[in-house]
Amino acid sequence: MAKLPIIEFPDPRLRTVAKPVEQVDDALRGLIDDMFETMYDAPGIGLAATQVDVHRRLLVLDVSEDKSRPMVFINPEILASEGSQTYQEGCLSVPGIFADVSRFNQITVRALDRDGKPFEITTDGLLAVCIQHEMDHLAGKVFVDYLSPLKKELVKKKLAKQRRAAAEDAA
Repeated sequence: MAKLPIIEFPDPRLRTVAKPVEQVDDALRGLIDDMFETMYDAPGIGLAATQVDVHRRLLVLDVSEDKSRPMVFINPEILASEGSQTYQEGCLSVPGIFADVSRFNQITVRALDRDGKPFEITTDGLLAVCIQHEMDHLAGKVFVDYLSPLKKELVKKKLAKQRRAAAEDAA
């Protein structure tokens, strides 16, 4: 397993729309394992393949406190949704930034698991938010897209400042 570099906003590669996974094989399972290692190390609760510069419809997540419920969604699609909820979201591609985002309260998702077997899940709360957030990445969307233009510009400036400070510390 290997940790993968996470692309950060506003990198244009985050805007790439992911293509469906054609084949679930050992290479894909290796990528899945690397994505889990990357996500847990970050630390995060979800990671889309787009965020590690692999533009395939794949996401991993684990919203458990003790990292005991890893979930894999290959070619996910939302079949049904209802209600609305607002959660404060963060993102590994937008480090240190958090904002309230409104999403569906309950969703039913169909996907393939790490072995290519189809499954459906109906869920709500944090898991539903996380799935929707990661699926946005697969569509080339980042959670800051839900913010006003002014707030989005402030996020860009704050991230640029963080990068400059990190570069100065490294020098």
